[in-house]
Amino acid sequence: MVEQPEKVALRSMDIGEEKRVRLKAMFPAVFTETLDDKGDLVESIDFEKLKAELGTFSDLFEARRERYGLDWPGKKDCMRLIQQPSVATLKPCREESVNFDESENLFIEGDNLEVLKLLQKSYYSKVKMIYIDPPYNTGKEFIYPDKYSETLDTYLAYAGLADDEGRKFATNTPNEGRFHTKWLNMMYPRLYLARNLLQDDGYFVASIDDSELDNLRNILNEVFGEENFIATLVYDRNRKNDAKLFSVGHEYMVVYAKNKLLLTHLDIRLRAPKEGVDEIREEFKRLRQKHNDNWELVAAGLREYYSTFDEDDPRKPLTRYTKVDERGPFRSDGNPSWPGGGGPRYDVPHPTTGKPCKIPSRGWVWPTYDRMKEEIEKNNIVFGIDETTVPGVRMDLFEKDEQVMRSVTFSYAQKASQDFAKIFDGKKTFDNPKSYIDLKKLVQYLTVPGDLVLDFFAGTGTTGHSVIVSNEPLKANRKFICVQLPEPIGDNTEVANNALSFGCVTIADICKERIRRVIKKIEEERAIKQKESAGKLPGMAEEQHDLDLGFKVLKLDRSNFKVWDGSDPNATEEQIAKQLELFVEHINPKSSQEDILYELLLKSGFMPTEKVEKLTLAEKTVFSIAEGALLICLEDEITRDLIDAVAKAEPMRFICLDKGFKGNDQLKANAVQTFAARNQGREKAEQVVFRTV
Repeated sequence: MVEQPEKVALRSMDIGEEKRVRLKAMFPAVFTETLDDKGDLVESIDFEKLKAELGTFSDLFEARRERYGLDWPGKKDCMRLIQQPSVATLKPCREESVNFDESENLFIEGDNLEVLKLLQKSYYSKVKMIYIDPPYNTGKEFIYPDKYSETLDTYLAYAGLADDEGRKFATNTPNEGRFHTKWLNMMYPRLYLARNLLQDDGYFVASIDDSELDNLRNILNEVFGEENFIATLVYDRNRKNDAKLFSVGHEYMVVYAKNKLLLTHLDIRLRAPKEGVDEIREEFKRLRQKHNDNWELVAAGLREYYSTFDEDDPRKPLTRYTKVDERGPFRSDGNPSWPGGGGPRYDVPHPTTGKPCKIPSRGWVWPTYDRMKEEIEKNNIVFGIDETTVPGVRMDLFEKDEQVMRSVTFSYAQKASQDFAKIFDGKKTFDNPKSYIDLKKLVQYLTVPGDLVLDFFAGTGTTGHSVIVSNEPLKANRKFICVQLPEPIGDNTEVANNALSFGCVTIADICKERIRRVIKKIEEERAIKQKESAGKLPGMAEEQHDLDLGFKVLKLDRSNFKVWDGSDPNATEEQIAKQLELFVEHINPKSSQEDILYELLLKSGFMPTEKVEKLTLAEKTVFSIAEGALLICLEDEITRDLIDAVAKAEPMRFICLDKGFKGNDQLKANAVQTFAARNQGREKAEQVVFRTV
């Protein structure tokens, strides 16, 4: 029999198989062979052995009537849906992209469940932060597929890419009210798949209101583990004076870690700059120059400046820094006592009276007087008028200008709407957008330069916007993936008409246009700064760091290849023969070479943002991905010279079209043998994987 190369797997990652492989790696002894209903040998799990392997923990497996957990109608269907691989693809759309060939940012238009399945191979454990703002289930904005088994077909019909056969996306009807079941059935598979994409030290954040806060927490406790809950952040959005009982104007952000224990082991301490410190620093410099270092007048001017802050201004806590000297504003009320009590007690002489100062009731925080003396010599200890007062610790605003983020934030919805309207020339194109400033702070708090942020309910693009602007001041190229359904914006409203005037027919269009406009504004501002700095110092223009000011647009669609289903075990020979005829030419004739290339990238586990170069080997066009790690040839004819040239290039993988061999089984066998000879004696990681499609 002629040796055959491997075939490219055109389905997304098999989640169930992945879990079984990991379980087998941990507990190989629990896997055994049994006979199925047809009498065939199949691999199965001996749960009695698994319980024995788990020891006392195995008691949890014992069946019992009463169990703690979240359950709802359709949960089993959710698990089946999760494990059903996708046969879809993501097709590139250059005309809607910005800086397509260079950018590592992605905007994906499509149903997020299918997209999350397609991202499993390429982005497994590679995302640092996931943020989502899902539907709040108020009974009017909730979108869901009405048939679990037809997700891709449902989407294609919804997006106008296929004939509608009754499948649709819809909102809850009035008589359904706000049924939690449909919301849970929509959210659970998406959250389950999303967790796979997070790094071990990654974070998951979701906005929500009171409608589904409890259910969201319960789902996340199940998917992430209750032990990985970090915090529920509260955002006070607005006041509703027409409310009959209470003015409920807040929303939540629920924060989970992928592995909180790992964060503890890594001693991760999250800190953010104190908001307003830079503004106070500039005001301090101005006052110092104005009053010629007269500290009494500088302090008075600073207090006057503080008085302009509103009560809910996030800078309000900084108004406690009222004392000043050459080091800037400071406080002298820092606590010098040992946490919890029982600290050391020793004499500390007062610098004026020479008598021992009063000792804190809990003892000193420094273990010895010599250690405390170091702080005294650094002018970090503030003594009272005499020894009867416990000394305070000096706290300088400009030296310690970072703090842990507060769990309650004032963030008015009106300000977010105004900021959003500015992007679209002052016109309101969407109701109730999220604040990109709030999300920018969170992105900078939870991620570092080079990290990847995912939002699979992208809406109007707040996450993409926040990631781009979070990079600008810090010279840090964080990257984003935004996924959004092409949901129609509606009609006959001022907001919808405004959106249409910008060419935006769907929410996805608004998202893309927003990010384009944000990028354009940054480019214009950078050009102005460059020109100004060049004018001041000829030949010494301000250095501009390279920002990723772009994004690739990909759109969910059917595979470019006819994928064998084989789902009907009762198919007749005639039906099977008809199916086989369809697969003689299994490539969609309407698919472009680039469509095929990006599907093979995705299905091979490479990111669609990898750099693609076009090479010529043996007079054939070959695409080189990730600096030659993957070589793909989509030519209609494969030659022996090409195979030899590819083997010599030593990629990790080589993929070509099966039809390129034109039925020459001998040439195909020679290709298999060429790569086998090249791989002989090499470690598995160094071998070339040869596949056809």
